[in-house]
Amino acid sequence: MKALYIDAVGCCAPGLDGWEQAQPVLRGERPYQRQDLPPHQSQLLPANERRRAPLSVRLAFRVAEDALRLDPRPPQRLASVFASSDGDTHISHRISQALAQPQRVVSPTDFHNSVHNAAAGYWSIATQARLPSVSLSACHASFAAGLLEAGGLAQVEDLDCLLVAFDVRPPDLWQPLWPVTESAAFALILSPRRSAGSLAVMHVEPVPRVADTGMPQAGLETLRLSNAAARALPLLALLARGEPGTVLLDGAGEHSLRLDLEPL
Repeated sequence: MKALYIDAVGCCAPGLDGWEQAQPVLRGERPYQRQDLPPHQSQLLPANERRRAPLSVRLAFRVAEDALRLDPRPPQRLASVFASSDGDTHISHRISQALAQPQRVVSPTDFHNSVHNAAAGYWSIATQARLPSVSLSACHASFAAGLLEAGGLAQVEDLDCLLVAFDVRPPDLWQPLWPVTESAAFALILSPRRSAGSLAVMHVEPVPRVADTGMPQAGLETLRLSNAAARALPLLALLARGEPGTVLLDGAGEHSLRLDLEPL
């Protein structure tokens, strides 16, 4: 794959509330301490959509807005990829509960929000974005799959692209099925060309399957394993430190992704 330029980063996880606050923790200058995320009011969602938006959509918007905060491009100029390992399990849970009742009455809002591309739909409404948008899932490899898709949009279609990887903690009843134990989301703005604000250049290459790159700090490694989107953390740590390096991501199946990063 040709060079990809990383122009902006968004971060949203317990103890890492925003890219600005997360950087000293990822550099090792401040110990990681898990803290619940404070409430967030989207600046992009119109009032009607804000009322209807489920937790997963609000989480995706939170991290996308963090990435856009210092990026000069309007969101209308960005293609988008939304990657989630399991969508919004709270909606699936509520619909399943409703269907198990004699009346079988499903909330119209839950039905509307139950599709996997709900976040992409809200994004197009809020930003009037009309460029290509992809919503995908690849279980624990969803961040890697999203990165490949966003890289393809950037390099093949010559588009700047917003990648958002997000997953919410499911209801307790669902934990044995897919143990996402923390809600977290991460975002990158990728471009096929260098700009004045580019943070790093990255080369992405599929390789035979190897072990993932982990985090040296125990708390951050626990976070990385708690959520499919948090597989992004080793890459974000390199970006925060401004260091060159290589990150290996499980790409599902028999392949991994090798990410070679060079700061600019």
